[in-house]
Amino acid sequence: MRERLERLLDRLVRASVLERIAISVAALFAAVLVGGVLVFVSGGFASCRSGLDLAGWTFCYNPMQVYYELFLGALGHPLEGGWELTNYSLATTLQQTTLLIFAGLSVAVAFRAGLLNIGTQGQLVVGGLATAVTVVYAAAVVPDGFVGTVVLIPIGVLAGALVGGFYGAIPGVLKAYADANEVITTIMLNFVAAGVTSTVLSWQFQDPNSNNPQTAPVPEYAEIPNLPVVGFGARADFSLLALAFAVALMIGIAWLFARTSFGYELRTSGVQPEAAAYGGVDDRRMTVASMTLSGALGGIGGAFWVLMVHGRWLENVPSLGFDGIAVSVLAGNNPLGVGGAAFLFGVLRSGERAIGTGTGVPPELVVILTGLIILFVAMPEFFRLFGRRFIRTETRRVARTDGGEGGEGDE
Repeated sequence: MRERLERLLDRLVRASVLERIAISVAALFAAVLVGGVLVFVSGGFASCRSGLDLAGWTFCYNPMQVYYELFLGALGHPLEGGWELTNYSLATTLQQTTLLIFAGLSVAVAFRAGLLNIGTQGQLVVGGLATAVTVVYAAAVVPDGFVGTVVLIPIGVLAGALVGGFYGAIPGVLKAYADANEVITTIMLNFVAAGVTSTVLSWQFQDPNSNNPQTAPVPEYAEIPNLPVVGFGARADFSLLALAFAVALMIGIAWLFARTSFGYELRTSGVQPEAAAYGGVDDRRMTVASMTLSGALGGIGGAFWVLMVHGRWLENVPSLGFDGIAVSVLAGNNPLGVGGAAFLFGVLRSGERAIGTGTGVPPELVVILTGLIILFVAMPEFFRLFGRRFIRTETRRVARTDGGEGGEGDE
């Protein structure tokens, strides 16, 4: 039995990219099938005026309608008449996709270095607060209008990246010089970030015109603008410019991994730490550097959450950092794969709202349904990543010493 499981795990570890995509698609169909049965059976215990009468039972929920709203409702029902590309549902999907790309990249960078950063949420929280405070105070000395937009947005994003990077460096230093487990320290620092930001907000930066725990709003011209003609409306809280920046950053991180000496050292440290040390890689420096980069990406996510979605920092930051872990696992920690995984999560998040308005299915069941899909789709990649730590692949190719792209086992 054990040998059979080891062979199965070894086969999963050695799976090609096409095989991994096929496994994920099969897992998605399996999740849809299991979730459909769950929705249908749950409808038998609900109360409704009309439904499917079967064997003396009335089943209130139609699984086909639920999945229609989940996947097509997230795109604004493109098969129905009057559909527009710039509809609100699609904007919500792309908004979530944009933010989850930053969070997913943050987790993926650390994972590729052999580290597990659970603290992206905390780095996103402190980075977002730093962005809001910096932009509000800088707006007092920067001219408004177009100049203010060009100056304040980069300053805000830079502030988020610096503070998020510093906060990410803390567990990196503790790991490198005190051998502290980064999983435990990053989890604890999430709670520290929530407590510190709440205290600092109430002490110094609370909006005097609001009873809600939030900072003062950034000037309207300091928010990420929409593209004219092809852009979404201001009510959608989404900008194609932000999505374009996220995609560019995604490509940049992939290039960093594949074409630079830093990326080579980072990948080698994650795959073969003994070989990296033998080759002269300073493992302590690499640990701190990779966690700093990971934290900076989380901080950028917080900056865009402030500058694109709310125009201010709110205390109840959504769990984007934790969702980023699932996005990274689903993408196999591949920076380019993070985009596709983030879009799937964006569809599920936006589809949840569409189900709530288009069907009578309770929100608790919708959460279970989307969680089931995430679990099914992410599990094969999770076991593949888990197996790579215990199964030595004979075909693993050593990354090129000139910083070139590594082998299959390097992903």
